[in-house]
Amino acid sequence: MGSKNKLKRFKENETFDNVFQPTREELTEGNYNLKGKWREKVFKNDNPIVLELGCGKGEYTVGLAQRYPNKNFIGVDIKGARFWRGAKTAVEEDINNAAFIRTQIELIEYVFEANEVDEIWITFPDPQIKYKRTKHRLTNIQFLDRYKKILKPNGLMHLKTDSEFMHGYTLGLLHGLGYEVLYANHNVYKLEGSPEEVTQIQTFYENQYLEKDKAITYIRFKIN
Repeated sequence: MGSKNKLKRFKENETFDNVFQPTREELTEGNYNLKGKWREKVFKNDNPIVLELGCGKGEYTVGLAQRYPNKNFIGVDIKGARFWRGAKTAVEEDINNAAFIRTQIELIEYVFEANEVDEIWITFPDPQIKYKRTKHRLTNIQFLDRYKKILKPNGLMHLKTDSEFMHGYTLGLLHGLGYEVLYANHNVYKLEGSPEEVTQIQTFYENQYLEKDKAITYIRFKIN
């Protein structure tokens, strides 16, 4: 993507009521005015909050919001030029239960209050296969502990990925930690009984993987 297009999208994001871009200092200093108040100030309802971490273009955030109008969905990504597409679609189609936050996922506990979030989706994260990159895997122990801080008791986690490595790594970690795995499928498009929300919402890159007949995996689990 050219720098001019990026700048244009950054500027347009600033005009969207559904895009929030707190500074790192604003979050870490504990001054973020939406923490604990997302339902009240942004969505103006008491519906459940569902996050998509590493939301990319925002296809899942928007797709889930359309599918479940009685839930609030928030896509989180540091790359605002990417989720611009999802934010713009939500504005153009009056999808009022979808929002986007530009921030690093390791700061998630500064964005949301304890027990404020009902579900978390992680869709097609970078598997960070090299050992020295383990700390960046979005399902490592440190990240799971961050999610646990903001999830409600019995809150759900979802991992959808094209990476067999990420699927196996996460399953092994969950079993080792004694967390509850509710559902696991190593090829959601080939095996019967896959949840509709997993197969009927697809990302841009997922479509490319499917064209190459690459298996898409899915895990639903709890961490508290």
